[in-house]
Amino acid sequence: MSQVRPFVFFTLILVLKSMLAYFVIFDGGPSWTLLMTEMPFFWLLFCLIEWFASKRKLVYYVTVNLLVTAIFFAVIMYYKYFGIIVTYHALEQINQVTAVKSSVFSLLAPYYLFIFLDIVVLVALLARRKRLVDWKRMSQLPLNKAVVSALFIVSLALCLFNILPNRASMNEIVKAEDMGILNYEVYTLFSDPKQPTIPMSEITQAAIDQEKGITEPAEPKYRGAAKGKNLIIVQMEAFQNFLIGLEIGGQEVTPNMNKLAKEHIYFSNFYQQVGQGNTSDAEFVVNTSFYTPPAGAASVVYTNHALPSLPKLLQANGYQTATFHTNYVEFWNRSDLYKALGFEKYYDQNWFGHDDAVFFGPSDEVLYKKTAEQLDAMQKNGPFYSQLITMSSHHPFSIPPRKYKITLPPEYEGTFVGDYIRAQNYADYALGLFIDDLKKRGIWDNSVFVIYGDHLGLPIYSLNSDEKKLMKDIYGREYANSDMINIPLIISSPGVTTPMELKETGGQSDIMPTVANLLGISLQDHIHFGQDLLNQPSNLLPERYYLPTGSLITDTQMFIPGTTFKDGTNHPLHGNAAAAVPTTEDQYTRSLKLLQLSDSYVTQLPPVGP
Repeated sequence: MSQVRPFVFFTLILVLKSMLAYFVIFDGGPSWTLLMTEMPFFWLLFCLIEWFASKRKLVYYVTVNLLVTAIFFAVIMYYKYFGIIVTYHALEQINQVTAVKSSVFSLLAPYYLFIFLDIVVLVALLARRKRLVDWKRMSQLPLNKAVVSALFIVSLALCLFNILPNRASMNEIVKAEDMGILNYEVYTLFSDPKQPTIPMSEITQAAIDQEKGITEPAEPKYRGAAKGKNLIIVQMEAFQNFLIGLEIGGQEVTPNMNKLAKEHIYFSNFYQQVGQGNTSDAEFVVNTSFYTPPAGAASVVYTNHALPSLPKLLQANGYQTATFHTNYVEFWNRSDLYKALGFEKYYDQNWFGHDDAVFFGPSDEVLYKKTAEQLDAMQKNGPFYSQLITMSSHHPFSIPPRKYKITLPPEYEGTFVGDYIRAQNYADYALGLFIDDLKKRGIWDNSVFVIYGDHLGLPIYSLNSDEKKLMKDIYGREYANSDMINIPLIISSPGVTTPMELKETGGQSDIMPTVANLLGISLQDHIHFGQDLLNQPSNLLPERYYLPTGSLITDTQMFIPGTTFKDGTNHPLHGNAAAAVPTTEDQYTRSLKLLQLSDSYVTQLPPVGP
């Protein structure tokens, strides 16, 4: 090795690391094109070292190697959960990583560690003093300045050639592959992804409804049918729709959710709309009927604004409001989020304590038991709105054995899918205890009970071949992107609603207007991007995370753009290709306009008060 120039040695090393990243992320895997996309970027950095480093060249080469290795590794790990290319915006999440380290490690396939192999070998070889001295001496030998200059110019030209023509691409995965991962990372540092801000005077409910293609009915069904009732919203951690009705080994996985779905209003064609903030974003979307920001978590980006919200609307109508979560309120900046949303009270781990811990805090059983006690006290002072955020079924779903409530067939044991099913079975068990408790306390019959999943639990890109086979057995077909973000919504209001399954497309932004209609709360002066699912037969849902920018869901299709709309792909919902109607460019354009309207509206709201 001492006879090999660092320029050549580290070029070969980083090309191999590029190949590993491309193998994990891009469908086609590595190809010769990475020599034209990634290698020129390495050479730019190496030429700078050769130009300006008269001493310690080897140190600079090793530093560049470590930096690029860290970027590739971060890109791989982030993709394995979110399915997108990580950018510097994710640095906002760095303080969350230690809290979710078990989730991070669960995504780590052993072969990913090959990306660090050269570092281990280098340390071992360079620990031998003679070899280190020889290589340091070799690294200090100057390369021909004319060659370095020519190589720098060619490399810079190639980097610009990769970046400039591909800036307009909507799909970040396509953009990163066409530009090269490292070029894409640099591009995001200097690009401004924001659309022009639309003036407040142009952001009206009529303009939003026009983009969505809906008209408000003169006499909405169920209008005020549950007026004066309590509102209880339960957000189920990582709960996907395929669990409803699922049996494994002759056992119902979610018997309590199944019962709710059969006896109340069940929306089976319902989808997540979260962004980078995941669970906290679901809280934001449900309580505002706005979309998440283009980058960052809503709980960080939007909480300096006074947000019109469901808690504030209900307080104006005589409701008490409170939110319950057994993690600390500082996680995902929820202290600011709850203040911006206007919840009167929040109850976090400081209130719930530390008993029966699962993952980040007390179990769902503790959440439900203590919350029911508090709701019992609240109902004596009039109607209330409470939101509960469950947590025991959190990724990576490795609940303690004392919480096992189901026996899995051998083929599920030790798999990510099996762990997920077992965790959700426990979450359903705890939910059943909560419902029984509410009934005993006389709360159930006097409440509108809403339950939905916050976001996906089984990313396709996290599953190995055996786990994908298990999912194929469950679905009876290949597990698809549209299945991945399909979550259930169930609404119960005893004496008001009748059992039915509604297959109209819906998303989390639709919960607020649907509930407001049931409770007889007017949204006339409240801008909202969702719609009342009990009165609208058609929908248009922009998606912003876990899928490339520009993705959307219509009544029959999920659409994912390519470089533009024209090379995008349609994916039939629920695998029903026969009923699927291709997404139109008009729908695509209107979906992007809806995102722009939401971004513009929220960012122009006044600052939150003291």
